[in-house]
Amino acid sequence: MTVIKHKEQRVGVFIDTQNLYHSARNLYRARVNFGAVLKEAVAGRRLVRAVAYVITTEAGDEKNFFEALGKLGIETKTKDLQIFAGGAKKADWDVGLTVDAIKMSPRLDSVVIVSGDGDYIPLVEYLQTIGIQVEVLSFGKSTSSKLREAVDDFVDLSLSPKKFLIDIR
Repeated sequence: MTVIKHKEQRVGVFIDTQNLYHSARNLYRARVNFGAVLKEAVAGRRLVRAVAYVITTEAGDEKNFFEALGKLGIETKTKDLQIFAGGAKKADWDVGLTVDAIKMSPRLDSVVIVSGDGDYIPLVEYLQTIGIQVEVLSFGKSTSSKLREAVDDFVDLSLSPKKFLIDIR
């Protein structure tokens, strides 16, 4: 399928921050340049809304990061890290991101999911059935192959690590 990106397209960008953070750290021992990621996701089109789904920890060290996202024009939605009785930790926003993308879809022509998580395939398929173009930006090595097949366009951030990463070692 040919992907059309034109300046009048209304775009919503939904960033699974934990997914991107861990991929960059594990694959490259680096941090994500969210400004460059947002610019690539928007691709010169009309940004309606950009939302980063983030986790807060007990230490609260994330404040500066959240402020930096805000300065880039990225809204943050926060959720506390869940710690279970046995010590297990859980931190995901899959359902929240999915619900927001569906709620916002009537005002969008294109939804950009910034994550490689295959759990978003049902969201991709639903949005496509209602006429929304769905794109994914993530690091290819940590992206579900089924997700790559499902979307209208996939941008592999691994192809330009100097552009999308900070402190590459």
